[in-house]
Amino acid sequence: VETEGLLDLLEQEGVGCIPFSPLAQGMLTNKYLHGIPEDSRAARSTGALQEDQLTPEKLDQIKKLNQLAEKRNQSLAQMALSWILKDERVTSVLIGASKPAQLADSLKCLDNTAFSEEELKAVNEILG
Repeated sequence: VETEGLLDLLEQEGVGCIPFSPLAQGMLTNKYLHGIPEDSRAARSTGALQEDQLTPEKLDQIKKLNQLAEKRNQSLAQMALSWILKDERVTSVLIGASKPAQLADSLKCLDNTAFSEEELKAVNEILG
């Protein structure tokens, strides 16, 4: 979305954007920091997130992003949501929480949506 010009087009048309799956089917939460839990979506053979999507390289990226989130005093999910909301063209995000605690945690992203130049550079380096 960021690199293909969609946000620019929406801005020209005066339309906001609501990104789908801002936590990447749960990959941008703490659930997969230590591998794939047996009770997770990735462990099931059905659904949007499959185990083969969580490659060692992807898990390494997730761990590095989590380290950056910790430096920002945020959970990984909070930082991921803050990352999306930093763009004024994004008018809302869809948060798929299965527990009240997940929703409460996600809403704390609003406490810190600004990123320093150093943090922006770090995210871009992690994601390649």
